[in-house]
Amino acid sequence: MTHRAFPLLILLLITRFTSAHDTPVSATPSADRMKVLVFSATAYYRHPDIPAINRWLVLLGHENGFDVDITESPKDLVPQVIAKYDVLLLNNANELDKIIPEPQRQSVEAWFASGKKGIVGLHAALVHQTGWPWLNQLGGCDFNSDSDFSKAKVIVDPAAKDHPAVKGQPAEFFVEADWTNHDRCVTGLPGFQVLLRVDESTYTPVRDYFKTRGGKPMGADHPIAWTHSPEAGGRFFYTEFGHDLRSLNTPFVRQHVLEGIHWAAALRRAEAKGTK
Repeated sequence: MTHRAFPLLILLLITRFTSAHDTPVSATPSADRMKVLVFSATAYYRHPDIPAINRWLVLLGHENGFDVDITESPKDLVPQVIAKYDVLLLNNANELDKIIPEPQRQSVEAWFASGKKGIVGLHAALVHQTGWPWLNQLGGCDFNSDSDFSKAKVIVDPAAKDHPAVKGQPAEFFVEADWTNHDRCVTGLPGFQVLLRVDESTYTPVRDYFKTRGGKPMGADHPIAWTHSPEAGGRFFYTEFGHDLRSLNTPFVRQHVLEGIHWAAALRRAEAKGTK
């Protein structure tokens, strides 16, 4: 290769990388193809695996027939951009009132209120969100503390055993993960359905770092995955899984997250197929 070819090669490489607010090029464009926007910016603790999880989500979409774009820019949350997407997935994105300006937060709220959109939260998506009251109410709780990465018993809520995100699982099983203690239990809140709980007697629920910082276990009722379907609006799915790839790469958690995304987008997908 001559030295004259290098500028052209560099230009070609640069043009291959676009953000979500650039015009995407799809090999198989389709109006019916589900589109997911992953937002992974943080103002509080930034999980080291966030970039790897972003890649994991892109591959999950590629392998299951939907498109995934990644962003950390509030510019991608303006109405004309976010309107293209069926699901907004918060990959450990925390303390978002310090990152997303008020106009873009209102844009997300209006987008969700259309009733045909979904929001999925992974792990730290409900950490320090009280500065955005709408998101805090949508999630139902905020962060108190967490555990070390531990193996623990997980229990499927009997009323949710047919939900696609847990369907086919035994009533009780063990999983390794980082478990979050929330400041409020969502059980019984209007519009909420608990899918999974963790048995705190099977691991140490508060790690040493938080034991001197007000960390509290949740006790016998410790939800770790749930949904919220407000009377006016779309669908919200949250799971404590997603701290890093160790749990995401297990068959159950992979299927759990995939079906959570599908469920969040179900209203739009049903409309695309001409069903309800």
